[in-house]
Formats: sequence, structure tokens, C-alpha cells
Amino acid sequence: MKGFKHFLCLTQKTMKNKPQNNPELELAYEYVCNTNKCLFLTGKAGTGKTTFLHRLKDSPPKRLAVAAPTGVAAINAGGQTIHSLFQLPFGPLVPGNKRRDPARLRRLSRKKSKLLRSLDLLIIDEISMVRADVLDGIDDVLRRCRRSAEPFGGLQLLMIGDLHQLPPVVKDEDWSLLQEYYDTPYFFSSRALQQCHPVTVQLKHIYRQSDERFIHLLNKVRNNEMDDEVLQMLNARYQPPERMADYASYITLTTHNRSARQINEEQLHALPEQMHTFEATVEGDFPPSSFPVDELLHLKAGAQVMFVKNDNGSDRRYYNGKIGQVLRIDEEDQVITVQCPGDERPIRVQRVQWENCKYELNERTKEVEERVVGAFTHFPLRLAWAITIHKSQGLTFERVVLDAQAAFAHGQVYVALSRCNTLEGIV
Repeated sequence: MKGFKHFLCLTQKTMKNKPQNNPELELAYEYVCNTNKCLFLTGKAGTGKTTFLHRLKDSPPKRLAVAAPTGVAAINAGGQTIHSLFQLPFGPLVPGNKRRDPARLRRLSRKKSKLLRSLDLLIIDEISMVRADVLDGIDDVLRRCRRSAEPFGGLQLLMIGDLHQLPPVVKDEDWSLLQEYYDTPYFFSSRALQQCHPVTVQLKHIYRQSDERFIHLLNKVRNNEMDDEVLQMLNARYQPPERMADYASYITLTTHNRSARQINEEQLHALPEQMHTFEATVEGDFPPSSFPVDELLHLKAGAQVMFVKNDNGSDRRYYNGKIGQVLRIDEEDQVITVQCPGDERPIRVQRVQWENCKYELNERTKEVEERVVGAFTHFPLRLAWAITIHKSQGLTFERVVLDAQAAFAHGQVYVALSRCNTLEGIV
């Protein structure tokens, strides 16, 4: 218990509105540390799932690896993509189709096999976006390399995510092949997962919002229980942009990349200041699909920007999702000065580094270690008059303009609404 109390203290340092204790977090931690049970850690938006993952990774109780379905999610979680870690082919993985799908049986390197055999815990973040056949593909690789008939080769699995948020991407032609074998494309339809009977722990305390009226609204949207009261609350937040004197200080959450790009470009070009362009430095293995920000950053003084990384310095001046305005740009010293609402002093922003890590086994210590295979160095900023709802997942904002009329996936509107910490901050 002493270990958990220290862990919980660290976890809640970054959370506002924290409770004195959190029995669900305690239960999840005890399951991870003291059992070999597969675990699904879930909860509404803002309940601390990502923070729990990062604290586990910072103080690992077991030899673990972290994987995620997309490159950006993997970088944010500090792990690898599922396809990279398990060398899975892209496209549908039809169960029992090994003869016709030799790519699925690609031999793992000796180093990769040793790594997977040495693991005690596999953490998969954003599990709602993982297809059932991909989870069975992971099971297939682990059973073979660990020489075990148990689900996932006997490896403990911690799945983190929220099924009410973004779903897996499944093409029609892929589902036409898979629907014969799976009831749904979601991870919980995985054959291997059904064999290991995972325990579900649902986090209940919401850290992001404290207004009970807003939390009630979010729950109604989440559960598809919209009524007249909720509709009136949402309609009361309607305001045409042309009537908003401070429109430029909001961030617009929209459904498609082209809409976000168009808004950002229009707002940037409308500024009279000089344009500055900064280019990222890419070293080693860091694929473009995993770039956390655009390789070329175009900025002007007066531009609205968002930080896309937490400040790891002692001052902790910024965090992922914090909004500010560019005051000055010093190309010679490579410094961008940003003023954020509510801050007394502006922030001098310099380039930071993201690492692309892979896991390997230390033959001497038999510990699982991360090896940096690539690095991406750039300013931790992106234009922030608008971003897509998909890119906003996991972020928190104070003032949001929500444009979700072209929503194309269930969960998008809930994700967008739940990014803001108050109802009054939403237009």
C-alpha cells in the first residue's frame, strides 16, 4: 500500500479537483502489480487514464512495453506502434489464414523474440481504436514467440481507453473479409481476449470538469440520452463568429483536416506581421506519419498557437494543449516568445526533442530497456485557431468553438465537448 500511496500522490499532482483517495486507481494499480490478470482500464473523458499510464511507465512495477494503434498516439504514450512492435502486416488479419498470408508469419528477429519473451506486462493505449483482428494478431505473435498456448502467450495485458470515444477505422472491403469471424470490429470481439476473461476497472472521478451541470450534459451526450434540457443548454451556447469580439482567442475544433488547415491559414495570412518559417530536424528512424507537429512551422507575431508537449523543465510553464499568442520571434537565437492568458510572464519557447523508442532486452541485466532509434526536434507549437477533433483527444482547453456539423464517427461530438473544462468556455 505504501507503494500505491506514493504512486497516487505522483499521479494526482498534475490533476486539478483531485479527491483525497481514488479506489478505482488503487484497484487498477493492485491488479497490475500483484496479479497476472488482463485488465481493461476505462472511464469517461478526463478521468486520468493517460496520467495513470505515464506514471506506470515512469515507475514500472514490472518489465513492460507500451504500444498504441497510431504513430502519434504511440509517441504521446512513449511507446511503439502495435504494427512495429509485433511486426504485423497492414490490412485485415483473417483468423486461420496463415497459409495464404505468409506476411503474418514473418520471422521475428532473435532480439525481438527475446524481448517479447522477457515481458511481464503489455500496455495498449487508445484501445478503442484497435480492431479485433489486430489484437488476435498480437496474440498469434506472442503465443508463437513465447511458446505458450495461453492467450497472449501468458503475458499480462493492460488495455486503456474509452469505447465512447473514437472507434477503430475499418474499411468496407476489410470488414467484408472479417465479419465472418467477428461480431464487431472492436477489440472486445477478439477471440483471444474472450479466452482470458479480462477484468474491467472503470475510473469514475472526473478531473477535467468540476461543474456538475456540465458533467450531467456530457453524460447525456455520451450515453445518447439527449433531451430538451440538454438541447437548450447547448443551444444557449450558440453564437455566430462575426458577433464574437474575442473570436481569435478561441480554438475551433472541427471534423476534417482541410477545415482546420483553411481556418489556420486564413487567420495567419490576415496578420500584417512578417512571416517566419522554421524547419524540424529529423534524425534516425522517425517516420513522417509519427511527426507530432508539421515539419515546417509558419509563424507570425500575433499568431495563436497551442503547445503540443508538456514542459519537462523545473518551472513547468506549459502543458500539452495550452493556448497562447506569439509576442516575438527571434530567428537568430531560435526563440519564440508566447504570452498565455492568465500568465504574468511570457514563455520563452525553444526547440524540444521527441524520441522514437523501441524496446529491447538487456542481455546482462535481463531488463527490458528503451532504445532511442530516432529523434524529431522542433518547437512544441502548432497554429491553434483550429485543430481536428481527432487531434484534440486527450487535450484540455478553456475556450472552444465547436464545429461538428460534418461529424463522421460516433464519439466525435462527445470528444469535442469534453475537451473544454467548462460549459461557459464552449461556443
